[in-house]
Amino acid sequence: MPKMKTHKGARRRFKVTASGKVLQQKGVRGNKINRPGRSQRQWGKGLPSSPANRSHLKVALPYGLK
Repeated sequence: MPKMKTHKGARRRFKVTASGKVLQQKGVRGNKINRPGRSQRQWGKGLPSSPANRSHLKVALPYGLK
């Protein structure tokens, strides 16, 4: 059976922790000029993803979710 391909956009936006939680990034990273300080502070933080998205993420990240 061939290897499954990872969705490249999901690979950049989501991160799977060692315990299996899925973290997502806020979508404010595009233009770094004239951003409020609050959104700049949230760039490096991962927020927990909704459990409703788990089935979609399992398809997009076949080797990231167990």
